[in-house]
Amino acid sequence: MLNLLGIFEIDRDILLYVQDHIRGPVLDEFFPRITFLGDAGIFWILLTVILFCFKKTRKAALCSAIALAGSVILNNMILKVLINRTRPYELISGLVLIGKKAGDASFPSGHTAASFASCIAILPNVKKRWWAPLILTATLIALSRIYIGIHYPSDVLGGFLSGLFLGLTAALIGNWAYETFLNRKVAVKKEPSETEAAASMVPAFEDGVEILAEEAKEAFLRESVLPERGEEVVAVSPETKQSESE
Repeated sequence: MLNLLGIFEIDRDILLYVQDHIRGPVLDEFFPRITFLGDAGIFWILLTVILFCFKKTRKAALCSAIALAGSVILNNMILKVLINRTRPYELISGLVLIGKKAGDASFPSGHTAASFASCIAILPNVKKRWWAPLILTATLIALSRIYIGIHYPSDVLGGFLSGLFLGLTAALIGNWAYETFLNRKVAVKKEPSETEAAASMVPAFEDGVEILAEEAKEAFLRESVLPERGEEVVAVSPETKQSESE
């Protein structure tokens, strides 16, 4: 179907241009090693396992795992079977494949889809200093598929779009699942520190002092003999009190 849309001619011209003008001894050694990182998603699977080992990156690992599983289902089990596109080295005259032949259909690029699905799912959940290495790795894996002649450029583009969709979807699902099921916080009663305990006692102490002051005042007023209004207050000396008692 893709060949009937005029895409085949564009793909063919790009692949032959890469072969005739870009390939060289250094890149012929470099890109096969890069493409190996995407074989069966090995690099991204190992990265996901490593991220699962640390609590701070466990959410990123969950998102990546969902993205990789989705890539296998959507790309390898559905799209490749339905579209069933023939590999470029079998149709393009003069194109030389670097490496072994593939055993499945061409569209979309599974290496590209899995790489960008995992990469994009991880990005929102890690520090920004890791974004460039992750994006660069996914991009190099995608370009390596064109360089060695195992995929059409449109296969790689389809894999990128598929990976973008799966990565964003996995990030949403993974974040929701992690916060809902894996990150539940159990309420633990915290014992107050000595400083907090002392500070909490200050208001009670102040209230107690006020109560004692009020009680002392009332007791003093009850025991005191205050003259009625208009009465003459007569001061009695200690000697007078002593004579009266005799």
